[in-house]
Amino acid sequence: MRINDDLTLPVIVHAAQLPWASSPAAGVDRRMLFRIGDEVARATSIVRYAPRSAFPRHTHGGGEEIVVLDGVFQDEHGDYPAGSYFRNPPGTSHVPASKDGCTIFVRLWQFRADDRAQIVRRPGEGRTLEPRSGAARAIELFDDESENVRFESWLPGSPVTVENVRGLEMLVLAGNLSVGDQTLISQSWIRLPAGQALRAVSGAEGAKIWLKDAPLLHPDVGRLP
Repeated sequence: MRINDDLTLPVIVHAAQLPWASSPAAGVDRRMLFRIGDEVARATSIVRYAPRSAFPRHTHGGGEEIVVLDGVFQDEHGDYPAGSYFRNPPGTSHVPASKDGCTIFVRLWQFRADDRAQIVRRPGEGRTLEPRSGAARAIELFDDESENVRFESWLPGSPVTVENVRGLEMLVLAGNLSVGDQTLISQSWIRLPAGQALRAVSGAEGAKIWLKDAPLLHPDVGRLP
């Protein structure tokens, strides 16, 4: 399966308008944003857990990066309410579940092969940064020589420019914004190849976003089996 696999092209996906597709686990559905592969795949998805649903124990051969969008995501290590962010590097394993239901944003098999940084940020945790023009707040979730990941809150009705040297990926968490003639609401996802700056205008209520500044696919990304 291949979805939005040409990384040289800009992509905007209004995920809230996509149908839910079943996963192998009962009660766990997904909206696919990017995919190369079948059930084991490089993938970026919105995943919905019904109440009392769980996914069988599995090992992250290529790493897993998650933002909890609503509800409480859980595994044997703890509870992660909406606004949590974590990185499970290659080689880690868990049993993901949700007692009351939740929705998460997930990136799979997109870690560098040697990336072993396991990060958990619960709501409000992270390093406070000086916000860019048009933003009210910026929280750095992860940074190394290869990528920078953050939450940003944008002021209502403000133009915002994000320069793009390595590649950009953004998910709207709350509020809305416009890019060109398109309005992006919660769960809208945009991916821009290096050299194409993000130029947006936040809506009347502002916007909260998740933003990754990194190569769209690391040169040393782990190999799919």
